[in-house]
Amino acid sequence: MASGSCRLVPHPDPDFTRALIPGRPAAGRWLSLDIALDRFADPVRPLLRFVRADGGHEDALLPGAVLGRATWLGPVPPGTTAILLAAPAEGFRVAARLLSRPAMLALCARRRPDKLPVALYQWLRRDARRLRNTLRIAAGVMPIDRYPAWKAARTRPAEPGFDRPPSGPLPRLGLILEALPEEAPAVRRTLAALLAQDHRDWCLALRWRGPPPAGMPADPRISGDVLPAGAALGHLRPGDELAPDALTHLAAAFAGEEPADLAYADSETETPSGPRPALKPGWSPDLALTTLYPGRPLLIAASLAARSGWRPDEGARALLLSAALAGPERVRRIPRILCRMVPDAPDRDGHAADLAQALRRTGAPAVVARRGDVLDLDWPLPEPAPLVSVIVPTRDRPDLLRVAVRGVLHDTDYPAIELVIVDNGSTDPAVAALYAEWAADPRVRRLDRPGPFNFSRLVNDGAAASRGAVLVLLNNDVEVLHPDWLSAMVRQALRSGIGAVGAKLLFGNGRIQHAGVVVGLGGRAGHILRNRPADTPGHLRRLTVAHEVAGVTAACLAVARDKFEAVGGLDAETFPIDFNDIDLCLRLGARGWRSIWTPRATLGHHESVSRGPSVGPARARFEAEGDRFAARWRAVIRDDPYYHPAFSVTTFGEELE
Repeated sequence: MASGSCRLVPHPDPDFTRALIPGRPAAGRWLSLDIALDRFADPVRPLLRFVRADGGHEDALLPGAVLGRATWLGPVPPGTTAILLAAPAEGFRVAARLLSRPAMLALCARRRPDKLPVALYQWLRRDARRLRNTLRIAAGVMPIDRYPAWKAARTRPAEPGFDRPPSGPLPRLGLILEALPEEAPAVRRTLAALLAQDHRDWCLALRWRGPPPAGMPADPRISGDVLPAGAALGHLRPGDELAPDALTHLAAAFAGEEPADLAYADSETETPSGPRPALKPGWSPDLALTTLYPGRPLLIAASLAARSGWRPDEGARALLLSAALAGPERVRRIPRILCRMVPDAPDRDGHAADLAQALRRTGAPAVVARRGDVLDLDWPLPEPAPLVSVIVPTRDRPDLLRVAVRGVLHDTDYPAIELVIVDNGSTDPAVAALYAEWAADPRVRRLDRPGPFNFSRLVNDGAAASRGAVLVLLNNDVEVLHPDWLSAMVRQALRSGIGAVGAKLLFGNGRIQHAGVVVGLGGRAGHILRNRPADTPGHLRRLTVAHEVAGVTAACLAVARDKFEAVGGLDAETFPIDFNDIDLCLRLGARGWRSIWTPRATLGHHESVSRGPSVGPARARFEAEGDRFAARWRAVIRDDPYYHPAFSVTTFGEELE
């Protein structure tokens, strides 16, 4: 149903099954949406489509209603003749209304008064594009440090007729809580929240490390057993307060014909400045091993706990590490804030010891490495090191090419390199002079491929003519900054479960150019945390360690040859210039090979300086390739597994919508 100035009606499109019908002309105005979603439904992002008279369209990705409610504000593009909506068929409702530009300016003044002078200046200059962007961010996006206000505005009370808990029997859950006697007040808070759970089939092993205090709640489900019986096991800490429906969500993950091996949910932590959220990505085993990001609430299937070799006396951290290394097949991430916690004291020494023990137990070929205060893994490099073919497509720009080639040949410490330069019709005499200079180096090969620029075809030709077991796609505007960059990427690319490997790329001013790609950011795909300081840690400290991402840029991308060939290389017909790298990553992912971004390989990137910005026909070509990408990967655009559905896709990431 809809209210306000718009109504919602059925639409025959199989994906966009509903249409928003405004009560007055919508083009040029702003659309305000208030979304409600069943609190037990998967909060996949709804998708809006603005259809033009010429048959073209523009899509807008909406936030997932992770707290039961979400809001969105955005401009209705000029020329819009219809507004379509892709959203769940049940357990979903939206109220929509149109706003004028003056109303948006007033909203901007209330929410982000610091942006109002900028918006007024852009209005007076008739700079419509920048004005739209300024108002969109000011009115619709919140920095994560404003989480308490965001949460208050988006938490919807339970509605028995609308929210539908899972039907059928749910399994028993076994929980473990260890505490010191002086933690008794915190334990009482945890027990009070546990006794108030909607799902009542649980048992708790309450283990006191010292004399048990008097006055604890009495309940037959609470005992001192070492390992409680249940379909799944999990730890709590004194002071943890589960939301009333937390165990219902978690138990549902272990019910049905395909029960989870592991399930976890979002949480928030009390800090002196107020609660801070942990909005967790989908299952990321590398990130879990190094940062323990699943945290609490976390449950492991009893069968997986037994198979992993974990013992009850090893504790919660060892349980997660052992389960992650055992290779859970079915992992359920519940993007709901289901637990409020007190801060845990960091114990990196204990984490390192537990991780090392888990690695030894499973025989995983990696060793724990410390880099400053960050815990990481070093994956092995075979002896002798395999040949790596570095493929550099180029045309003219000798100033860039000289720097890139010098970095590969002389500033890289990897011992087995083949450099394949694919020349796309250079005419600058200085480039010919460079080729003559490099002709005596047996590591350098040149392919001449004149004709219209088709990045994908140039790369595929270079790969076909190369001999290395690992391929590295490298732009001619990339600069080597540290000699170990290639070793770091090859170590990852040779792992059996890894597809594409991306590097940390920095602009000339030292700020982030590439820290992984989010599918859906900016509408199709975009670089997360672009233009942030190089030492930005990212949410959950992700940018300090190698971790899973949906995709990485081909400006510097490593992939094992056999995997590249297994998916047919880059798609030169569909994506000759743009989106080919992310399409490659997603096709590798469809075959079970995860993409990894690593900060251990850090290079400089003068982004697209040799091609220049896309304007005119080039912009039209970019949009056409973008539309084809969106059509192929719409499901991933709506639910990038490594980017939380509460985060905005309007800015460069990790802000709240």
